[in-house]
Amino acid sequence: MELVEGTVTVGGERFPDTDAFVDALGAVGDEHGVTVQAFDARLVVSARHLGRALELADRERARGDGIARDRAVEVLLYAAGRRQIRRALAMGVGEGETPAVVLVAAAPDGSGDEAAAAAAVGDLLASRPTLGEYDPERVRDFFGIGERELAATDATLADLVLERVALLVVER
Repeated sequence: MELVEGTVTVGGERFPDTDAFVDALGAVGDEHGVTVQAFDARLVVSARHLGRALELADRERARGDGIARDRAVEVLLYAAGRRQIRRALAMGVGEGETPAVVLVAAAPDGSGDEAAAAAAVGDLLASRPTLGEYDPERVRDFFGIGERELAATDATLADLVLERVALLVVER
């Protein structure tokens, strides 16, 4: 798995809408035989967050227990800790200028060219570091982490998000 960080502007000449951006990412994935999924970096608490989502999505798909037909959507669902695609899409890139983290992952059997795909994705973004710049209030709201939960544990916000990712498989 590789993570590509940068900023994307949706609603401009290059990407007039989110579909255009998603189509460009899909074309990169198809060309290089990899899965590509973009996330709003303000909701990604760490590289481990996305790595764990990928790991759990692949494990459940290998067992025949996947939620979605598409691997990229499955990863999005796990990263968002949600079973409903529409709700999970809120974790993706939207209109305007958005700090993004794009996951590029070879197939579970190791096939595909991650490095070439990551370079191609990098060409679609204005490169800048985005991991670690999450918005704590936005994360708490998105994942439903309230003051009472935070006060009841010594876990960090990132730990609680990783728990939400892991619990998706339990919430069948």
